Amino acid sequence: MAPTIAAFGGSPTLRAADHVRWPIIGPEERAAVTAVLDRGVLSGPFAPEVRGLEREWATYVGAKHCLATNSGTAALHVALTAAGIGPGDHVIVPALTFVATALAVLHAGAVPIFVDVEPKTLGLDPALLERAITPQTRAVMPVHLHGTPCDLDAILEIARRRNILVIEDAAQAHGATHRGKKLGTFGALGCFSVQSSKSLPAGEGGLIVTDDDELFARANRARMFGENVSLDDESGYRIERALDGNRAYDSLGIGWMYRTNELTAAIARTQLRKLDGLNAAARRNADALSQRLAKLPGVTTPQVRDGDTSCFHKYRVCFDARARGIDAPATRVRDALRAALAADGLEAVLWQTMPVPAQGLFRDRAGFGTTSFPWDRAPAVSYELAQFPETTRILDGSIVLFSHTCPIAAQPLDLAVAYADVFARVWEQLPEVLARSA
Repeated sequence: MAPTIAAFGGSPTLRAADHVRWPIIGPEERAAVTAVLDRGVLSGPFAPEVRGLEREWATYVGAKHCLATNSGTAALHVALTAAGIGPGDHVIVPALTFVATALAVLHAGAVPIFVDVEPKTLGLDPALLERAITPQTRAVMPVHLHGTPCDLDAILEIARRRNILVIEDAAQAHGATHRGKKLGTFGALGCFSVQSSKSLPAGEGGLIVTDDDELFARANRARMFGENVSLDDESGYRIERALDGNRAYDSLGIGWMYRTNELTAAIARTQLRKLDGLNAAARRNADALSQRLAKLPGVTTPQVRDGDTSCFHKYRVCFDARARGIDAPATRVRDALRAALAADGLEAVLWQTMPVPAQGLFRDRAGFGTTSFPWDRAPAVSYELAQFPETTRILDGSIVLFSHTCPIAAQPLDLAVAYADVFARVWEQLPEVLARSA
């Protein structure tokens, strides 16, 4: 007989101590930080850890160029700026993403146009993309949500045919692949985050990759005060005089100070050597969960298209209680299920509770200063939530197993199996779980 679930008075199956916390900081990371401190060089466009990270990440993903930034949001902003996106332009983004995707568009002075997602990969729906293109559309920013490739082939085909740029938001997709090629390398530019919760955790930081020499040069200027700092100047860099140099201090256009620092880069380089192993563990654990949960009536586990791989930055489970004969609001089912899983010691969390266009920034057109810029520079757009039924359905009827603090990639296999067992027991008793939560 299965043990009584904790929500009904049983003992919790798992404890916090059973989980591995993130990020995993070991002797390698500590040695890398110590080496930076001993060297005494903490920053600079040619600082050795930053340049090492840029070269290593470019090699890892198979790109010609890489620039490190101080955040993933900055990476997106720089990419848009390099692409020439500005006031009056439209950029298409998915309604289900983190706000940074759309916020970077506003930072560039352009207007985000939201498109609903498709249910398989939770990525931007190509069937809705073409009708969202306007005469003002300059780019589309597909997001590989939770580390799973979106429908890239269809998006790329539409973008090529309609002559719009593709900038990939791969902030959650380090090392994931489409047809054997790393994500972030299919569009004109690709952007990643190395924030502490990501699969490549280093604190706060970002990475931009591109194969285009001119886009790289523009991105490099935008990242650093608008100055034309050429990598050819690296040959004159002297580590004993790291704070000095022969820059002309000539800003050729609008730019920001978006460089990252040596400590972040040193940690990221160390974590990069562990990335493939962690991604393999994430896939192993996700497979163990899916084998069990996909058999439960009304439960849908993460889907990955044939020929693609996911790094499972997040493991989102969608459900429909009607398959259990339950007629109740999806959010009530979600919250009761989550509470019951948490009572048994599972890390069961919500990531986003509303479509991005429902957030106050977009609802109120809270632009720069006292104006409605940049919305006042382009034709009127609609953010009515009725346009995004799939995003709303997913957020109302799903939870994420594991968390930023205890992600799936860091956990032992037996813990993933225990998660599957507990979820199955709670789902089996869902009618009573709901009744007791009333």
